[in-house]
Amino acid sequence: MNKLFVGSLPFRMTDEELHQLFAQVGPVVSAKIIIDRATGRSKGFGFVEMENESDVAKAIEQLNGSEVDGRTIVVNEARPEAPRR
Repeated sequence: MNKLFVGSLPFRMTDEELHQLFAQVGPVVSAKIIIDRATGRSKGFGFVEMENESDVAKAIEQLNGSEVDGRTIVVNEARPEAPRR
């Protein structure tokens, strides 16, 4: 799987800014910040899909624990989505 979970994001970060951050490591297929449906505000986490597995490993190594707008972000492989009930 080439998908990453990215946590502790600045609440003002956009999908495009997230895309640009990870594009420094390698080709990004998609970057999406999760938005709270009730408030329309960022939940502070998102998902990034990279083009290949070697870039996923490189992104974790280079960006996990790095600081973005004063927040230390968490980057790791995304777990498969649990089925909804």
